[in-house]
Amino acid sequence: MRVIFMGTPDFSVGTLEEIIKAGHEVALVVTQPDKPKGRGKALQCSPVKECAVEHGIPVFQPKKIREPENVEYLRQFAPEMIIVVAFGQILSKEILDMPKYGCVNVHASLLPKYRGAAPIQWAVINGDEITGVTTMRMDTGIDTGDMIAKKEVRLAKDETGGSLFDKLADVGAKLCVETMQLIEDGNATYTPQNSEVATHTSMISKELGNIDWQRPAVEIERLIRGLNPWPSAYTKLDDKTFKIWQADVVSDTTDYEPGCICKATKDEMLVQTGKGVLSLKEVQLEGKKRMSVDAFLRGYQVEEGSFFHRI
Repeated sequence: MRVIFMGTPDFSVGTLEEIIKAGHEVALVVTQPDKPKGRGKALQCSPVKECAVEHGIPVFQPKKIREPENVEYLRQFAPEMIIVVAFGQILSKEILDMPKYGCVNVHASLLPKYRGAAPIQWAVINGDEITGVTTMRMDTGIDTGDMIAKKEVRLAKDETGGSLFDKLADVGAKLCVETMQLIEDGNATYTPQNSEVATHTSMISKELGNIDWQRPAVEIERLIRGLNPWPSAYTKLDDKTFKIWQADVVSDTTDYEPGCICKATKDEMLVQTGKGVLSLKEVQLEGKKRMSVDAFLRGYQVEEGSFFHRI
C-alpha cells in the first residue's frame, strides 16, 4: 500500500518502522518543523524525521499542514492511506478525504476514554489498571472517529509514564499494521464512539508536577510515576527545587501537618501528606544528579519536622 506517514515524537517511530518492515511503500513522511533546543538553540529534528532520513524517505515539515499549498503538495504523492501517530497538527477535511482508504490514527488509549493530549501519563496519574491502544478512522473531530481495532495493556504496580510510553508504542506499531491489513482486505469493522462516556485529557505542563502535600499519599505517588521522566514531580526544600522520582505509600500515621518531613534517618525520609505517609526512594536536589534517598541523606542534612513547600 502507498502510504503517507505523519508523526513527530519517539512514540511514532516504532509504527513507521513496522510499516516499512511490513513492505508498505512510505512515499512521504510529514513531521513538525525542526525546533531550537538547548542553550545554543541549535535546531533539532524530530525522532520521526531521523528515522525517515535513515530509510531514505522524503520528509515534509510544514508549519501548518492545513494550508492549501501544503494540501496540494500531499496530493502529488497519491496516498492510498495516511497514517497519523502523534503528529501534533489537526488535519483538514481535504486531507482526510484524500486517500482511498482514509486517514488512520493510532491513539494511546482505549477510546472513547482519554481523548486528546497525554493519555499515557493520565492513565498512570489516575490509577488505571488497564489502558491500551485504539486505531480509528479519523474525522474532523479530536479523536472522535470510528474505532477499528483495540489492544489492552495492563499497568504494572510501578508503572511510570516512560515505561507505559514504551509498552504502548510497541503495541500501537503492531496494531497499526494489523489494521492496515484489515482495511486493505475489506475486513475492517468501523465502530462509532459513544461520546456520552468520552473523557478528555489536558496537556501535561511542568506546573502539574508541583506537589500539593494536602493531597493523599496514593495520589501523589501516582503523580510522581506519571510524570516520570517528564516533566517530573517536584517540591521545594530549603528554597531549592527538589524533584521526587520514586516513592512508596506507607501505612504509618502521624500527627504532623501535610508536607512535614516526619522522619529523616540515614537511609529513610518520610513525608506526611493529606492522607497517609510517603516514603521517598529516589530524589534530586536542584543542581545535583538523581540518586537514591539514602545517598542523598548521606550528603545533605535534613531536619525532622521541617517542611516541603509548593513552589
